[in-house]
Amino acid sequence: MNTPRTLLALAVSLALPAMAAPSPRPPANPYLSAPVYGVTHMDPSQSDAIPYPVKRGTFKVNLATMPQVEAGVFNNFNLQAAVPGFMWAISTDRVSYVDARNGGWKRLAYFSYPGLEPIKPEQHRTLLTGNYKSVAEVDAATRKAYGAVPAAWMRNGIYSVADKDNTVYVSAGYTIMALGLKNPDKPEEGIELKRSINIKEHVRKGTTLVGLGIDWNGRLVFASESLMGTLDREFKEKPQVFEYGDGEINSNSFALDENNAVYIATDHYLRKIVFNGKELSDKEEDGGWRSRYDTGDVPPTIKWGTGTGSTPTLMGFGQDPDKLVVITDGSNNMNLVAFWRDQIPAGFQQKPGTKSRRIADQIKITAGYKQPPAFLQSEQSVSVNGYGAFVVNNIAEVPIKDKIIDVVAIGPVTPTPKGAERLQWDTENDRWQRVWSRPDLVSTSMVPAVSTPSGIVFVNGYTAKDGWEVTGLDWNSGKTVHRTLFGHDNYGNGAYSIFQFHANGDLMFNSIAGPFRVKL
Repeated sequence: MNTPRTLLALAVSLALPAMAAPSPRPPANPYLSAPVYGVTHMDPSQSDAIPYPVKRGTFKVNLATMPQVEAGVFNNFNLQAAVPGFMWAISTDRVSYVDARNGGWKRLAYFSYPGLEPIKPEQHRTLLTGNYKSVAEVDAATRKAYGAVPAAWMRNGIYSVADKDNTVYVSAGYTIMALGLKNPDKPEEGIELKRSINIKEHVRKGTTLVGLGIDWNGRLVFASESLMGTLDREFKEKPQVFEYGDGEINSNSFALDENNAVYIATDHYLRKIVFNGKELSDKEEDGGWRSRYDTGDVPPTIKWGTGTGSTPTLMGFGQDPDKLVVITDGSNNMNLVAFWRDQIPAGFQQKPGTKSRRIADQIKITAGYKQPPAFLQSEQSVSVNGYGAFVVNNIAEVPIKDKIIDVVAIGPVTPTPKGAERLQWDTENDRWQRVWSRPDLVSTSMVPAVSTPSGIVFVNGYTAKDGWEVTGLDWNSGKTVHRTLFGHDNYGNGAYSIFQFHANGDLMFNSIAGPFRVKL
Protein backbone atom coordinates (compact mmCIF):
# COMPACT_ATOMS: atom_id res chain seq x y z
CA MET A 1 0.00 0.00 0.00
CA ASN A 2 1.26 3.48 -0.81
CA THR A 3 1.37 7.06 0.39
CA PRO A 4 1.03 10.30 -1.63
CA ARG A 5 4.76 10.89 -1.15
CA THR A 6 5.77 7.54 -2.69
CA LEU A 7 3.27 8.00 -5.53
CA LEU A 8 4.83 11.39 -6.28
CA ALA A 9 8.30 9.83 -6.25
CA LEU A 10 7.15 7.25 -8.79
CA ALA A 11 5.61 9.92 -11.01
CA VAL A 12 8.79 12.00 -10.88
CA SER A 13 11.01 9.01 -11.68
CA LEU A 14 8.93 8.10 -14.72
CA ALA A 15 8.91 11.72 -15.90
CA LEU A 16 12.72 12.01 -15.87
CA PRO A 17 14.10 9.44 -18.37
CA ALA A 18 17.70 10.56 -17.92
CA MET A 19 17.73 9.86 -14.19
CA ALA A 20 17.44 6.69 -12.17
CA ALA A 21 15.28 6.83 -9.04
CA PRO A 22 17.19 5.75 -5.93
CA SER A 23 16.04 2.44 -4.52
CA PRO A 24 16.85 0.52 -1.33
CA ARG A 25 19.50 -2.16 -1.67
CA PRO A 26 18.87 -5.58 -0.15
CA PRO A 27 20.40 -5.95 3.33
CA ALA A 28 24.09 -6.88 3.34
CA ASN A 29 24.97 -10.39 4.49
CA PRO A 30 27.99 -10.20 6.87
CA TYR A 31 29.09 -13.73 5.95
CA LEU A 32 29.62 -12.91 2.26
CA SER A 33 32.91 -11.64 0.88
CA ALA A 34 31.23 -8.37 -0.16
CA PRO A 35 27.74 -6.82 -0.44
CA VAL A 36 28.07 -6.74 -4.25
CA TYR A 37 29.42 -9.71 -6.25
CA GLY A 38 29.70 -11.93 -3.17
CA VAL A 39 27.27 -14.34 -4.81
CA THR A 40 26.01 -15.01 -8.33
CA HIS A 41 23.37 -12.50 -9.59
CA MET A 42 25.07 -9.68 -7.61
CA ASP A 43 23.53 -10.18 -4.15
CA PRO A 44 21.38 -12.62 -2.15
CA SER A 45 18.17 -11.08 -3.53
CA GLN A 46 19.40 -12.01 -7.04
CA SER A 47 18.60 -8.48 -8.23
CA ASP A 48 21.02 -8.26 -11.18
CA ALA A 49 21.37 -4.62 -10.12
CA ILE A 50 24.82 -2.97 -10.08
CA PRO A 51 25.51 0.08 -7.88
CA TYR A 52 28.25 1.41 -10.20
CA PRO A 53 27.84 4.14 -12.87
CA VAL A 54 28.45 3.28 -16.53
CA LYS A 55 29.11 5.66 -19.43
CA ARG A 56 26.61 6.40 -22.16
CA GLY A 57 27.81 6.45 -25.76
CA THR A 58 29.09 4.13 -28.51
CA PHE A 59 32.38 2.29 -28.10
CA LYS A 60 34.19 0.04 -30.59
CA VAL A 61 36.23 -2.62 -28.84
CA ASN A 62 38.69 -5.22 -30.10
CA LEU A 63 38.57 -7.87 -27.39
CA ALA A 64 41.87 -9.33 -28.63
CA THR A 65 43.60 -6.23 -27.23
CA MET A 66 41.85 -6.35 -23.84
CA PRO A 67 43.18 -8.14 -20.74
CA GLN A 68 41.57 -11.57 -20.38
CA VAL A 69 41.48 -14.35 -17.84
CA GLU A 70 41.58 -17.52 -19.90
CA ALA A 71 38.86 -19.96 -18.91
CA GLY A 72 36.62 -22.71 -20.19
CA VAL A 73 33.23 -22.96 -21.82
CA PHE A 74 30.67 -20.67 -20.15
CA ASN A 75 31.96 -18.18 -17.59
CA ASN A 76 28.94 -17.20 -15.57
CA PHE A 77 30.24 -14.81 -12.92
CA ASN A 78 33.22 -13.31 -11.12
CA LEU A 79 32.97 -13.16 -7.33
CA GLN A 80 34.44 -10.36 -5.26
CA ALA A 81 37.18 -11.76 -3.03
CA ALA A 82 37.20 -10.90 0.67
CA VAL A 83 40.44 -9.02 -0.05
CA PRO A 84 39.63 -5.70 -1.79
CA GLY A 85 40.91 -5.46 -5.35
CA PHE A 86 40.88 -9.20 -6.05
CA MET A 87 38.25 -11.47 -7.60
CA TRP A 88 37.45 -15.14 -8.04
CA ALA A 89 36.69 -15.87 -11.72
CA ILE A 90 34.39 -18.89 -11.89
CA SER A 91 34.25 -21.07 -15.00
CA THR A 92 33.01 -24.53 -15.91
CA ASP A 93 36.54 -25.97 -15.98
CA ARG A 94 38.48 -23.94 -13.39
CA VAL A 95 38.47 -21.24 -10.73
CA SER A 96 40.97 -18.37 -11.07
CA TYR A 97 42.18 -15.78 -8.57
CA VAL A 98 42.49 -12.41 -10.28
CA ASP A 99 44.25 -9.17 -9.41
CA ALA A 100 41.86 -6.38 -10.47
CA ARG A 101 43.62 -3.51 -8.69
CA ASN A 102 44.39 -0.21 -10.44
CA GLY A 103 42.49 -1.10 -13.60
CA GLY A 104 44.28 -4.43 -13.99
CA TRP A 105 42.96 -7.88 -14.81
CA LYS A 106 45.65 -10.51 -14.21
CA ARG A 107 45.26 -14.12 -13.19
CA LEU A 108 47.54 -15.02 -10.29
CA ALA A 109 46.54 -18.67 -9.83
CA TYR A 110 43.94 -21.18 -10.93
CA PHE A 111 42.46 -24.49 -9.79
CA SER A 112 41.19 -27.04 -12.32
CA TYR A 113 38.23 -29.19 -11.35
CA PRO A 114 39.34 -32.76 -10.60
CA GLY A 115 39.19 -35.05 -13.61
CA LEU A 116 38.77 -32.23 -16.14
CA GLU A 117 41.29 -31.02 -18.67
CA PRO A 118 41.01 -27.21 -18.95
CA ILE A 119 40.03 -25.76 -22.30
CA LYS A 120 43.05 -24.34 -24.13
CA PRO A 121 42.99 -20.88 -25.76
CA GLU A 122 43.55 -22.39 -29.20
CA GLN A 123 40.42 -24.54 -28.81
CA HIS A 124 38.39 -21.38 -28.28
CA ARG A 125 40.19 -19.51 -31.04
CA THR A 126 39.58 -22.12 -33.72
CA LEU A 127 35.86 -22.30 -32.94
CA LEU A 128 35.07 -18.69 -32.13
CA THR A 129 36.78 -17.11 -35.15
CA GLY A 130 35.27 -19.51 -37.69
CA ASN A 131 32.99 -18.33 -40.50
CA TYR A 132 30.09 -20.78 -40.52
CA LYS A 133 27.28 -21.10 -43.04
CA SER A 134 25.11 -23.77 -41.41
CA VAL A 135 24.13 -25.33 -38.10
CA ALA A 136 25.88 -28.52 -39.22
CA GLU A 137 29.18 -26.64 -39.53
CA VAL A 138 28.74 -25.06 -36.08
CA ASP A 139 27.83 -28.46 -34.63
CA ALA A 140 30.96 -30.13 -35.99
CA ALA A 141 33.27 -27.29 -34.97
CA THR A 142 31.84 -27.00 -31.45
CA ARG A 143 32.12 -30.73 -30.78
CA LYS A 144 35.69 -30.69 -32.07
CA ALA A 145 36.59 -27.81 -29.75
CA TYR A 146 34.59 -28.71 -26.62
CA GLY A 147 34.02 -32.46 -26.85
CA ALA A 148 31.27 -34.81 -27.98
CA VAL A 149 28.67 -33.26 -25.64
CA PRO A 150 29.56 -29.56 -25.25
CA ALA A 151 26.63 -28.89 -22.90
CA ALA A 152 28.14 -31.35 -20.39
CA TRP A 153 30.51 -28.56 -19.32
CA MET A 154 27.51 -26.79 -17.78
CA ARG A 155 27.36 -29.34 -14.94
CA ASN A 156 30.15 -27.44 -13.18
CA GLY A 157 30.68 -23.96 -11.79
CA ILE A 158 27.37 -22.41 -12.77
CA TYR A 159 26.49 -20.86 -9.40
CA SER A 160 29.01 -20.01 -6.69
CA VAL A 161 29.52 -17.96 -3.54
CA ALA A 162 32.49 -16.44 -1.65
CA ASP A 163 32.59 -15.97 2.12
CA LYS A 164 34.14 -13.42 4.48
CA ASP A 165 37.14 -15.71 5.04
CA ASN A 166 38.00 -15.63 1.32
CA THR A 167 36.85 -19.18 0.76
CA VAL A 168 34.96 -19.75 -2.49
CA TYR A 169 32.36 -22.50 -2.85
CA VAL A 170 31.70 -24.06 -6.25
CA SER A 171 29.95 -27.18 -7.45
CA ALA A 172 31.09 -29.87 -9.87
CA GLY A 173 28.53 -32.55 -10.57
CA TYR A 174 27.39 -33.85 -7.15
CA THR A 175 30.31 -32.30 -5.23
CA ILE A 176 30.57 -28.98 -3.40
CA MET A 177 34.17 -27.80 -3.14
CA ALA A 178 35.56 -25.17 -0.77
CA LEU A 179 38.62 -23.53 -2.34
CA GLY A 180 41.12 -21.09 -0.86
CA LEU A 181 44.58 -19.67 -1.35
CA LYS A 182 47.53 -21.80 -0.28
CA ASN A 183 49.23 -18.66 1.03
CA PRO A 184 46.95 -15.63 1.47
CA ASP A 185 50.00 -13.33 1.47
CA LYS A 186 51.23 -14.76 -1.84
CA PRO A 187 48.23 -15.67 -4.04
CA GLU A 188 50.52 -16.68 -6.90
CA GLU A 189 51.51 -19.78 -4.90
CA GLY A 190 48.20 -21.30 -5.88
CA ILE A 191 44.67 -22.34 -4.94
CA GLU A 192 43.98 -25.46 -2.91
CA LEU A 193 40.99 -27.66 -2.21
CA LYS A 194 40.30 -27.03 1.48
CA ARG A 195 37.44 -29.52 1.76
CA SER A 196 34.62 -31.06 -0.24
CA ILE A 197 31.38 -32.92 0.24
CA ASN A 198 29.59 -35.26 -2.14
CA ILE A 199 25.82 -34.99 -1.74
CA LYS A 200 25.03 -37.83 -4.13
CA GLU A 201 23.30 -39.84 -1.39
CA HIS A 202 20.73 -37.04 -1.14
CA VAL A 203 20.25 -36.48 -4.88
CA ARG A 204 17.98 -38.41 -7.21
CA LYS A 205 19.82 -40.25 -9.97
CA GLY A 206 20.75 -38.06 -12.90
CA THR A 207 20.40 -34.71 -11.13
CA THR A 208 23.26 -32.38 -10.29
CA LEU A 209 23.91 -29.30 -8.16
CA VAL A 210 22.70 -26.01 -9.62
CA GLY A 211 22.67 -23.36 -6.86
CA LEU A 212 24.81 -22.10 -3.96
CA GLY A 213 24.49 -19.31 -1.39
CA ILE A 214 25.16 -18.38 2.24
CA ASP A 215 22.40 -17.41 4.67
CA TRP A 216 22.49 -14.82 7.47
CA ASN A 217 23.48 -17.53 9.97
CA GLY A 218 26.58 -18.24 7.91
CA ARG A 219 25.32 -21.62 6.69
CA LEU A 220 25.90 -22.78 3.14
CA VAL A 221 22.69 -23.22 1.15
CA PHE A 222 22.69 -25.48 -1.91
CA ALA A 223 20.21 -26.61 -4.52
CA SER A 224 20.17 -29.50 -6.93
CA GLU A 225 17.63 -30.35 -9.58
CA SER A 226 15.73 -32.50 -7.05
CA LEU A 227 16.24 -30.85 -3.63
CA MET A 228 17.69 -27.97 -1.65
CA GLY A 229 19.56 -28.06 1.62
CA THR A 230 21.84 -26.36 4.12
CA LEU A 231 25.04 -27.32 5.93
CA ASP A 232 27.79 -25.71 7.95
CA ARG A 233 30.60 -24.16 5.89
CA GLU A 234 33.16 -26.53 7.45
CA PHE A 235 31.20 -29.56 6.14
CA LYS A 236 31.29 -31.22 9.56
CA GLU A 237 27.56 -31.84 9.85
CA LYS A 238 25.17 -33.94 7.83
CA PRO A 239 23.25 -31.69 5.41
CA GLN A 240 19.64 -30.81 6.17
CA VAL A 241 17.63 -31.33 2.99
CA PHE A 242 14.22 -30.55 1.56
CA GLU A 243 13.13 -32.73 -1.35
CA TYR A 244 10.80 -31.39 -4.00
CA GLY A 245 7.85 -33.50 -5.06
CA ASP A 246 8.14 -36.45 -7.42
CA GLY A 247 8.64 -35.29 -10.98
CA GLU A 248 9.65 -31.75 -9.98
CA ILE A 249 12.87 -30.33 -11.42
CA ASN A 250 14.75 -27.16 -10.50
CA SER A 251 17.17 -25.72 -13.06
CA ASN A 252 18.24 -22.46 -11.41
CA SER A 253 19.50 -21.00 -8.15
CA PHE A 254 17.51 -19.28 -5.40
CA ALA A 255 17.06 -15.99 -3.56
CA LEU A 256 17.67 -15.55 0.17
CA ASP A 257 16.28 -12.96 2.56
CA GLU A 258 17.71 -11.64 5.84
CA ASN A 259 15.46 -14.02 7.80
CA ASN A 260 17.13 -17.01 6.10
CA ALA A 261 14.12 -17.91 3.96
CA VAL A 262 14.96 -19.57 0.64
CA TYR A 263 12.90 -18.73 -2.46
CA ILE A 264 13.27 -21.43 -5.08
CA ALA A 265 11.29 -22.47 -8.16
CA THR A 266 10.81 -25.88 -9.70
CA ASP A 267 8.90 -26.54 -12.90
CA HIS A 268 5.74 -26.93 -10.76
CA TYR A 269 5.97 -24.53 -7.81
CA LEU A 270 7.61 -21.45 -6.39
CA ARG A 271 8.43 -22.08 -2.74
CA LYS A 272 9.47 -20.17 0.34
CA ILE A 273 11.41 -22.66 2.47
CA VAL A 274 12.26 -21.97 6.11
CA PHE A 275 13.86 -23.85 9.00
CA ASN A 276 11.26 -24.46 11.72
CA GLY A 277 13.76 -25.53 14.39
CA LYS A 278 13.67 -29.20 13.38
CA GLU A 279 13.56 -29.35 9.59
CA LEU A 280 13.30 -27.34 6.39
CA SER A 281 9.67 -26.65 5.59
CA ASP A 282 7.40 -24.94 3.07
CA LYS A 283 4.36 -25.18 5.35
CA GLU A 284 2.33 -22.04 6.02
CA GLU A 285 2.25 -22.71 9.76
CA ASP A 286 6.06 -22.60 9.80
CA GLY A 287 6.24 -19.36 7.80
CA GLY A 288 6.86 -21.00 4.45
CA TRP A 289 4.60 -21.50 1.45
CA ARG A 290 4.36 -22.94 -2.02
CA SER A 291 2.39 -21.74 -5.02
CA ARG A 292 1.66 -23.13 -8.43
CA TYR A 293 2.25 -20.91 -11.44
CA ASP A 294 1.51 -21.29 -15.16
CA THR A 295 3.73 -23.59 -17.21
CA GLY A 296 3.99 -24.41 -20.91
CA ASP A 297 5.86 -26.41 -23.53
CA VAL A 298 9.60 -26.98 -23.93
CA PRO A 299 10.93 -24.16 -26.17
CA PRO A 300 13.14 -24.95 -29.17
CA THR A 301 16.21 -23.02 -27.95
CA ILE A 302 18.10 -21.51 -24.97
CA LYS A 303 15.60 -22.28 -22.19
CA TRP A 304 15.35 -25.52 -20.20
CA GLY A 305 12.08 -27.27 -19.37
CA THR A 306 8.42 -26.33 -19.11
CA GLY A 307 8.55 -24.12 -16.01
CA THR A 308 10.19 -20.82 -15.18
CA GLY A 309 13.60 -19.98 -16.61
CA SER A 310 14.14 -17.44 -13.83
CA THR A 311 16.10 -17.57 -10.65
CA PRO A 312 13.57 -15.92 -8.27
CA THR A 313 14.29 -12.25 -7.51
CA LEU A 314 13.24 -10.34 -4.40
CA MET A 315 11.57 -6.94 -4.74
CA GLY A 316 10.92 -4.55 -1.86
CA PHE A 317 13.21 -4.01 1.16
CA GLY A 318 13.37 -2.05 4.39
CA GLN A 319 10.40 0.30 4.68
CA ASP A 320 9.12 -0.44 1.17
CA PRO A 321 5.36 -1.05 1.33
CA ASP A 322 5.24 -4.36 -0.57
CA LYS A 323 7.62 -7.32 -0.19
CA LEU A 324 7.51 -9.49 -3.32
CA VAL A 325 9.38 -12.27 -5.12
CA VAL A 326 9.18 -12.22 -8.91
CA ILE A 327 9.71 -14.65 -11.78
CA THR A 328 8.69 -15.11 -15.38
CA ASP A 329 6.47 -18.18 -15.61
CA GLY A 330 6.62 -21.10 -18.04
CA SER A 331 3.75 -20.11 -20.34
CA ASN A 332 4.69 -20.20 -24.03
CA ASN A 333 3.93 -16.47 -23.95
CA MET A 334 5.36 -15.76 -20.52
CA ASN A 335 3.82 -13.75 -17.71
CA LEU A 336 5.74 -11.63 -15.25
CA VAL A 337 4.51 -12.93 -11.89
CA ALA A 338 4.77 -11.28 -8.46
CA PHE A 339 4.16 -13.35 -5.31
CA TRP A 340 3.57 -11.98 -1.82
CA ARG A 341 6.80 -12.80 0.02
CA ASP A 342 5.46 -12.79 3.57
CA GLN A 343 1.92 -12.53 4.88
CA ILE A 344 -0.74 -11.99 2.23
CA PRO A 345 -2.42 -8.61 2.89
CA ALA A 346 -5.73 -8.87 4.71
CA GLY A 347 -8.65 -8.65 2.32
CA PHE A 348 -6.57 -9.41 -0.76
CA GLN A 349 -8.65 -11.42 -3.24
CA GLN A 350 -7.16 -13.97 -5.61
CA LYS A 351 -6.95 -12.44 -9.07
CA PRO A 352 -8.71 -14.08 -12.04
CA GLY A 353 -6.46 -16.37 -14.07
CA THR A 354 -3.84 -16.85 -11.35
CA LYS A 355 -2.99 -20.20 -9.79
CA SER A 356 -3.22 -19.07 -6.16
CA ARG A 357 -3.98 -16.20 -3.79
CA ARG A 358 -0.24 -16.05 -3.09
CA ILE A 359 0.19 -14.43 -6.54
CA ALA A 360 -0.06 -10.66 -6.09
CA ASP A 361 -0.41 -10.11 -9.85
CA GLN A 362 0.74 -11.42 -13.19
CA ILE A 363 0.87 -9.75 -16.58
CA LYS A 364 1.31 -11.19 -20.07
CA ILE A 365 4.57 -10.02 -21.64
CA THR A 366 4.08 -8.59 -25.13
CA ALA A 367 7.57 -7.10 -25.71
CA GLY A 368 5.78 -4.73 -28.09
CA TYR A 369 4.67 -7.43 -30.53
CA LYS A 370 1.25 -7.03 -32.11
CA GLN A 371 1.38 -10.72 -33.02
CA PRO A 372 3.86 -12.49 -30.72
CA PRO A 373 5.89 -15.48 -31.95
CA ALA A 374 5.02 -19.03 -30.89
CA PHE A 375 7.32 -18.60 -27.87
CA LEU A 376 7.92 -15.37 -25.98
CA GLN A 377 10.01 -16.80 -23.15
CA SER A 378 13.20 -16.32 -21.15
CA GLU A 379 15.93 -18.32 -19.43
CA GLN A 380 17.01 -15.17 -17.58
CA SER A 381 16.08 -13.90 -14.15
CA VAL A 382 14.16 -10.64 -13.85
CA SER A 383 16.38 -7.56 -13.48
CA VAL A 384 15.02 -5.48 -10.60
CA ASN A 385 15.63 -1.85 -9.69
CA GLY A 386 13.37 -0.67 -6.88
CA TYR A 387 9.87 -1.66 -7.99
CA GLY A 388 10.94 -1.72 -11.64
CA ALA A 389 11.42 -4.96 -13.58
CA PHE A 390 13.00 -5.79 -16.95
CA VAL A 391 12.56 -9.00 -18.94
CA VAL A 392 13.77 -10.28 -22.31
CA ASN A 393 12.72 -12.84 -24.89
CA ASN A 394 15.46 -15.44 -25.46
CA ILE A 395 13.73 -17.96 -27.71
CA ALA A 396 14.96 -18.28 -31.29
CA GLU A 397 13.17 -20.29 -33.98
CA VAL A 398 15.69 -22.95 -35.04
CA PRO A 399 15.77 -25.90 -32.58
CA ILE A 400 19.22 -27.12 -31.52
CA LYS A 401 19.37 -29.73 -28.76
CA ASP A 402 22.82 -29.06 -27.27
CA LYS A 403 22.65 -25.71 -25.46
CA ILE A 404 26.29 -24.78 -26.10
CA ILE A 405 26.03 -25.51 -29.83
CA ASP A 406 22.77 -23.56 -29.74
CA VAL A 407 24.33 -20.49 -28.13
CA VAL A 408 27.28 -20.50 -30.57
CA ALA A 409 24.96 -20.68 -33.60
CA ILE A 410 22.34 -18.08 -32.63
CA GLY A 411 23.20 -14.83 -34.37
CA PRO A 412 26.04 -15.78 -36.70
CA VAL A 413 24.09 -18.68 -38.28
CA THR A 414 20.50 -18.86 -37.01
CA PRO A 415 17.98 -16.02 -36.51
CA THR A 416 18.16 -14.18 -33.21
CA PRO A 417 15.33 -13.80 -30.68
CA LYS A 418 13.96 -10.30 -30.23
CA GLY A 419 11.90 -8.45 -27.67
CA ALA A 420 12.17 -6.85 -24.23
CA GLU A 421 9.83 -5.11 -21.82
CA ARG A 422 10.09 -2.85 -18.77
CA LEU A 423 7.38 -2.89 -16.13
CA GLN A 424 6.68 -1.22 -12.81
CA TRP A 425 4.94 -2.53 -9.69
CA ASP A 426 2.04 -0.32 -8.58
CA THR A 427 1.99 -0.59 -4.78
CA GLU A 428 -1.27 1.34 -4.49
CA ASN A 429 -3.28 -1.00 -6.73
CA ASP A 430 -1.25 -4.22 -6.39
CA ARG A 431 -0.63 -4.64 -10.09
CA TRP A 432 1.97 -4.46 -12.82
CA GLN A 433 2.07 -1.45 -15.15
CA ARG A 434 3.79 -1.40 -18.53
CA VAL A 435 6.49 1.26 -18.94
CA TRP A 436 7.99 0.54 -22.37
CA SER A 437 8.79 -2.29 -24.78
CA ARG A 438 11.33 -2.96 -27.54
CA PRO A 439 10.24 -5.61 -30.08
CA ASP A 440 13.39 -4.86 -32.12
CA LEU A 441 15.89 -5.55 -29.33
CA VAL A 442 18.12 -8.62 -29.66
CA SER A 443 19.09 -10.47 -26.47
CA THR A 444 20.44 -13.95 -27.11
CA SER A 445 21.34 -15.64 -23.81
CA MET A 446 23.19 -13.30 -21.45
CA VAL A 447 21.51 -12.29 -18.17
CA PRO A 448 20.58 -8.57 -18.30
CA ALA A 449 21.73 -6.25 -15.53
CA VAL A 450 20.93 -2.67 -14.58
CA SER A 451 23.32 0.07 -13.47
CA THR A 452 21.18 1.75 -10.83
CA PRO A 453 23.07 5.09 -10.60
CA SER A 454 23.18 5.48 -14.39
CA GLY A 455 19.69 4.16 -15.08
CA ILE A 456 20.84 1.83 -17.87
CA VAL A 457 19.88 -1.82 -18.38
CA PHE A 458 22.23 -3.95 -20.49
CA VAL A 459 21.75 -6.87 -22.90
CA ASN A 460 24.06 -8.80 -25.24
CA GLY A 461 22.98 -9.46 -28.82
CA TYR A 462 24.06 -9.94 -32.42
CA THR A 463 23.18 -8.16 -35.66
CA ALA A 464 24.35 -8.94 -39.19
CA LYS A 465 25.64 -5.38 -39.60
CA ASP A 466 27.68 -4.95 -36.42
CA GLY A 467 28.10 -8.44 -34.99
CA TRP A 468 28.11 -8.90 -31.21
CA GLU A 469 27.46 -5.96 -28.94
CA VAL A 470 26.47 -4.81 -25.48
CA THR A 471 23.36 -2.66 -25.78
CA GLY A 472 22.35 -0.31 -22.96
CA LEU A 473 18.78 1.01 -22.68
CA ASP A 474 17.61 3.95 -20.61
CA TRP A 475 15.72 2.44 -17.67
CA ASN A 476 12.87 4.94 -17.87
CA SER A 477 12.50 5.56 -21.62
CA GLY A 478 13.81 2.40 -23.29
CA LYS A 479 15.96 4.38 -25.71
CA THR A 480 19.36 2.97 -26.68
CA VAL A 481 21.96 5.05 -24.83
CA HIS A 482 24.98 2.71 -24.83
CA ARG A 483 26.59 0.43 -27.42
CA THR A 484 29.84 -1.49 -27.03
CA LEU A 485 30.57 -3.09 -30.41
CA PHE A 486 32.75 -6.21 -30.51
CA GLY A 487 32.49 -7.31 -34.14
CA HIS A 488 31.47 -10.61 -35.71
CA ASP A 489 33.63 -13.27 -34.07
CA ASN A 490 32.09 -15.18 -31.16
CA TYR A 491 34.39 -13.74 -28.50
CA GLY A 492 31.66 -11.11 -28.09
CA ASN A 493 29.16 -13.82 -27.17
CA GLY A 494 28.28 -13.72 -23.45
CA ALA A 495 26.81 -17.25 -23.59
CA TYR A 496 24.40 -17.43 -20.61
CA SER A 497 26.69 -15.38 -18.35
CA ILE A 498 25.79 -12.34 -16.23
CA PHE A 499 26.70 -8.71 -16.89
CA GLN A 500 29.17 -7.12 -14.50
CA PHE A 501 30.95 -3.77 -14.28
CA HIS A 502 33.85 -2.62 -12.15
CA ALA A 503 33.39 0.24 -9.68
CA ASN A 504 35.20 2.60 -12.10
CA GLY A 505 32.76 1.76 -14.92
CA ASP A 506 34.95 -0.72 -16.81
CA LEU A 507 32.98 -3.58 -18.35
CA MET A 508 33.67 -7.02 -16.89
CA PHE A 509 32.61 -8.99 -19.98
CA ASN A 510 32.10 -12.69 -19.29
CA SER A 511 32.74 -14.06 -22.76
CA ILE A 512 32.30 -17.70 -23.71
CA ALA A 513 36.13 -17.80 -23.76
CA GLY A 514 36.67 -16.21 -20.36
CA PRO A 515 36.19 -12.80 -18.69
CA PHE A 516 37.69 -9.65 -20.22
CA ARG A 517 38.22 -6.24 -18.66
CA VAL A 518 37.06 -3.59 -21.13
CA LYS A 519 37.97 0.06 -20.64
CA LEU A 520 35.11 2.23 -21.93
